[in-house]
Parts: sequence; structure tokens; C-alpha cells
Amino acid sequence: MIRWIHLLAAAVWTGGLITLGALVVAVRRSGGDRGVLQAMARQFGRVSWAAMAISVLTGVLQVERLGFDWADGALSLKLTLVVLAAGLAYAHQLTAKRTSPAVRGIIQAVILLLSIGIFGAAVNL
Repeated sequence: MIRWIHLLAAAVWTGGLITLGALVVAVRRSGGDRGVLQAMARQFGRVSWAAMAISVLTGVLQVERLGFDWADGALSLKLTLVVLAAGLAYAHQLTAKRTSPAVRGIIQAVILLLSIGIFGAAVNL
């Protein structure tokens, strides 16, 4: 059950990044104003941070329950990518109002790539 919740929360995080990216492009092309984009980002933040917290909690529970070695290469890579993705997402959230749409897009793409890398590392566990 813990693994299922972990995977669901991780899917919400990564799937949300992909969905938000597609929606932002559609809203911009349709002439949607910045307020709409900001409301989308705030709501995504609420959902995605909850998903990230659940992923981290259930991940730690799995490592402890299944007896993974914290020094394992694939686990270390996954943990490093999680820290990078979460740290970059947090920094992005703090600075988004002051950065250009192009910079925000690049940062969001990097967060998405890190999240996909987390899935890749998880497959090797």
C-alpha cells in the first residue's frame, strides 16, 4: 500500500508538471492574462507540494521497511535528484514574480527533467 501511495504521489507531481506546462502554453496563446496563469500556478503549488511531501514520507518509509541501503547508487541518485527538484521548485516559487516568462519556462523544464530522472532512478531500485 505504501508503494502504491508513493507512486501515485510521484505521478501527481510529474504529471502535474507536464499538464501545467501544456496548459500555460494554451492559456498564453489564447490571450489569457497573467492573473489566470498565477491562479493556475498557485493551485498547482498546493497540489504538487502535498504530492512531494507524501512522496518523500512514503519513500523514507519504504527505504526503512524494505531495508534499502541509503548508500546504494540508484537510491543516492534518486535522493539527489529529489533534493535538486524540490530545491529548484522552491527557489522558482520564491522568484517567479521577478523573472521573465522565458526564464520561468526554462526552470520549469529543468524541474520536469529532474522529475523524469527521479522516475528513471526509481526503476533501477
